[in-house]
Amino acid sequence: MPDAFLDQLTRYPDVEAPDLVAVDATDRLLLDEAAAGIAAHPEGVLTVDDTHGALTLGAIALHGATGVRVHTDQRVAELALAANAERTGVTGFQVLPVLDAAGARVVLVQAPKSLDALREIAETVAAGADPSVTLYVGGRVKHMTHAMNGVLADSFDAVHATLARQKSRVLVATGPRPGASSFPRVAEHADLGLTVAAHGAAFAGTKVDIGTRALLRALPEQGSGTAVDLGCGTGVLAVALARAGFDVLASDASAAAVASARATAAANGVADRVTVVRDDALAGVAPGSVDLVACNPPFHQGTTVHAGIAERLFEAAARVLRPGGQLLCVYNSHLPHRDALRRIVGPTRQVSRDPKFTVTASTKPGGGGIRRGS
Repeated sequence: MPDAFLDQLTRYPDVEAPDLVAVDATDRLLLDEAAAGIAAHPEGVLTVDDTHGALTLGAIALHGATGVRVHTDQRVAELALAANAERTGVTGFQVLPVLDAAGARVVLVQAPKSLDALREIAETVAAGADPSVTLYVGGRVKHMTHAMNGVLADSFDAVHATLARQKSRVLVATGPRPGASSFPRVAEHADLGLTVAAHGAAFAGTKVDIGTRALLRALPEQGSGTAVDLGCGTGVLAVALARAGFDVLASDASAAAVASARATAAANGVADRVTVVRDDALAGVAPGSVDLVACNPPFHQGTTVHAGIAERLFEAAARVLRPGGQLLCVYNSHLPHRDALRRIVGPTRQVSRDPKFTVTASTKPGGGGIRRGS
């Protein structure tokens, strides 16, 4: 029965590839480890970063959970959950735009990639959940470290690891110790003249990674019209574009990134020029409505290197750019993105290149280029 139900789930509308799955061994182990707790507290289940709905729908269909609350950082995970719920006919869950653990008794978490993301989850659960809560954090053994135990131990009295199964393991934490959240964190970057605010799951945290720095050097110093910071992360590029004179839309599929970018825009005094939205590949932006797109695309799908996510962003940029509009993109120099940019967006020239990063400018055919200030 469990396998028959979980085997119905798909990744749609997420990127598909032979080495990417909708349900993995970690999902199955989490559901098994938490089965007794869910049965005892069916109304108190919270799932976090459920990538395609296996934890949420499995808790309901296999263990009788009711009114499951769900928070996923990635927008595409919400869309996949909705699609799988419709496919299986399972109902009885509520999607939370912001993580809220109030009253939770059983919390199931697909382990995030960063320790800061795990820390923010642990702090939020410890502060808001029922005192009897049990937090289950599952991941592939090769991606789990002893430091994760330490992060959980900062917010919980007891932490232990389960036996591994099919190369997955679960950390179990009990005895929450409520405290003030340490997020968002804020850092000043005097060399760039900006302040960066970051929630736990935001890429690079309060640092400005070298790829973003390379793209910053390629941005227009003055401009007008509408610019998009696509995959905005903490909003560093959005701030620079707003300072140059653009009206800026900062868009990211990550809830943590959106919250971080809003805080970064406010900290730098440009909140009135930057609109921040959580969106999947600019789905809410009208075609042909944008003058400039700046993008530092990810090259990982979870922990798997995959070009599909970057190409989805290139396709989004090509759709929203007006004729003559431009996509400025930075990527690891070893990646073959230039051919994809030519094919998807239009003529592409190299702006800069070093052994680590390449910056390119791709122009959508049919217009006169970016409108620049005098």
